[in-house]
Amino acid sequence: MIERYTLSKMGNIWSDKHKMDIMLKIEILTCEAMTKLGVIPKAAMEKIRKKAAFDVEEVKRIEEKTKHDVVAFIVSIGNNLGPESKYLHMGLTSSDLLDTALSVQCVDASDILIADVKRLLVVLKEKAKKYKDTVCIARTHGVHAEPTTFGLKLAVWYDEMQRNLIRLEQARENMRIGKLSGAVGTYANIDPFVEEYVCEKLGLKPANVATQVIQRDHHCQFLVTLALVGSSLNKFATEIRLLQKTEVLEVEEPFFKGQIGSSAMPHKRNPVTCERISGLSRLLRANAQAAFENISLWHERDISHSSAERVILPDSTITLDYMLNKFIPILEGLLVYPKNMIASLAKTRGLIYSQRILLELMKKGLTRDEAYNIIQQCAMQVWQETSDFRDVLYRDRKVRKYLTTGDIDKCFDIKYYIRHRDLIFKRAGL
Repeated sequence: MIERYTLSKMGNIWSDKHKMDIMLKIEILTCEAMTKLGVIPKAAMEKIRKKAAFDVEEVKRIEEKTKHDVVAFIVSIGNNLGPESKYLHMGLTSSDLLDTALSVQCVDASDILIADVKRLLVVLKEKAKKYKDTVCIARTHGVHAEPTTFGLKLAVWYDEMQRNLIRLEQARENMRIGKLSGAVGTYANIDPFVEEYVCEKLGLKPANVATQVIQRDHHCQFLVTLALVGSSLNKFATEIRLLQKTEVLEVEEPFFKGQIGSSAMPHKRNPVTCERISGLSRLLRANAQAAFENISLWHERDISHSSAERVILPDSTITLDYMLNKFIPILEGLLVYPKNMIASLAKTRGLIYSQRILLELMKKGLTRDEAYNIIQQCAMQVWQETSDFRDVLYRDRKVRKYLTTGDIDKCFDIKYYIRHRDLIFKRAGL
């Protein structure tokens, strides 16, 4: 991922140095296990523990010649060990080292993302409660529907992010898999004890069954989960973008001192960060598609997945980390305009109460079709004229045959629409 979107903590997880540190740890733990089995002398193990080291730049230089990253890594360590280097990588295949290290990186990345989501949930909970009673219009198809509250909108987001937290925790557990079972996963040249020992020390679980690699459905599920979380952020950001339109302006992302909205138009306050989040979410979904393609490898393994994973795993975790850390301050500083929300409620001149009139007519004995036709005709008059819906209902003979002015007035009570908000909040854990 480009530096612009890389936060240091997540970026460090995917650095060459950190990856090789994990690989070195795996090699040393493997030697420890073999020492316990009596394969490696204790004196040799002590020397390995003290002197095993690598140089990143040396590894890169060696790889230019060998065209093999793991061999280059082992040679670099061996240059510091001397004769004891013969005990390195015994019975292992390259993917034992690479896949197990990759799992550690994904687990570490998951921990950062889980912490990010937990911070976002705290802010969402606070804002949902704050705007629990702030009435606004709900829209379907982009058209005014019925009243809701801005807090209920945020409660939907909170509930969704709770599910995303569970998904991330499940994805983390799904990636907590190690594999040190040799060339095609049969333990032909390495004792299963080694895998069990190394995985336990790394906080991983041995793969139940493997080939030369850990099966890529694990990695696909991980990346799909990141894409899901990113798509939720896109959904939230899109709602803010729509509500920030000039003719709506019910909410607005923070606009900081010194910020420039447009190089040409000084008046502009654009939802640029929300737009960035929407754009980056597309990368996560594209990367997830690549992960699906990686599942099908030839026989016990080919390396068609490897080149893609070197991009999509770091980029997806880095991208989602960035998106979460940008969206949290948007919510913290979100500008909310209740007066504009009230103005929006009045824009259809009362049409948002049409369903209540419909149901009242049905209570008086009309069929649904009969009641619907009457109310729709009245509603069309409001769309075509400048009359208020209530006034049209007062004048309509078909309506007045069944409803008094008092009956009609009762249907225009906005509190009726939000009377169950406490129940909804309770269900969402708010």
